[in-house]
Amino acid sequence: VMNSDGSVLSTGTGFVYSKDSKYGYVLTNAHVVSSGNNIVGVLSNNNTTSLTVLGSDTYTDLAVLRMDVKDVLGVASIGNSKNTPVGNTVFTVGSPMGSTYAGTVTKGILSGKDRLIETSASNSNSLASESYIVKVLQTDAAINSGNSGGALVNAQGKVIGINTLKLSGTGIEGIGFAIPINSTTDITSQLIQYSKVKRPFIGISGIDLDETTAKKYNLVVGIYVKSVEDFSSAEKGGLKSGDVIIEADGKSIKSMDELNEIKNSHQIGDTMKLKINRDGSEKEITLTL
Repeated sequence: VMNSDGSVLSTGTGFVYSKDSKYGYVLTNAHVVSSGNNIVGVLSNNNTTSLTVLGSDTYTDLAVLRMDVKDVLGVASIGNSKNTPVGNTVFTVGSPMGSTYAGTVTKGILSGKDRLIETSASNSNSLASESYIVKVLQTDAAINSGNSGGALVNAQGKVIGINTLKLSGTGIEGIGFAIPINSTTDITSQLIQYSKVKRPFIGISGIDLDETTAKKYNLVVGIYVKSVEDFSSAEKGGLKSGDVIIEADGKSIKSMDELNEIKNSHQIGDTMKLKINRDGSEKEITLTL
């Protein structure tokens, strides 16, 4: 990402995952392109091309960019992240520390699948920030700054993930994460069509109540509804400040993360059933998301 004076604001990695008669479509991380819109791609033959952001999603850290099809050198072969066993050899391809080390390949194993990490972002309809639980692949292949958005590939050279981040700190080594390629299909199509990903929205701010906290305030275990946004699904469904949500779709919950995970399994327009405790009495309500 370039500044107006030609200086570099940020760097990362991406790969062409499809093309049509006019354009090549590039996958990368949303955080790679968040600093600006003047984006230049350096190709594997060292030629450059101009890239246009079609859409990005901060929750899943994915972005789709477009380039002129005449500049496309090749389209990545897409694999199946779901069918790749833990322990299989994997490779990362990217540009750690910027263009100086462009094309760096590192090797490791697929260390884990369906790891849960939490992200958050402001909802476009609200000033509130909502959390989002993302399932990611884990690998011990070396991932450094600049690898973000690059491909995680299997031994056949097929892309099974998009490198996104790693854990760092004293006593931590070899724990990196990648977004599973199987989870990107719906996201990329929405980013191309709408420039964003449309998700269901409840419209509350809440406080997690575990056993200790609930007992302290003479409440029940669940989610204490601190506030309800005007015109939201929550308000229309009858949720009120002071309610404690104890079940969602028949499942006991006691954290906003658990509520959001159930909510995010729905589509916009779906109904979601909640069981609440209001002033000591249980009540069931239905929200239209």
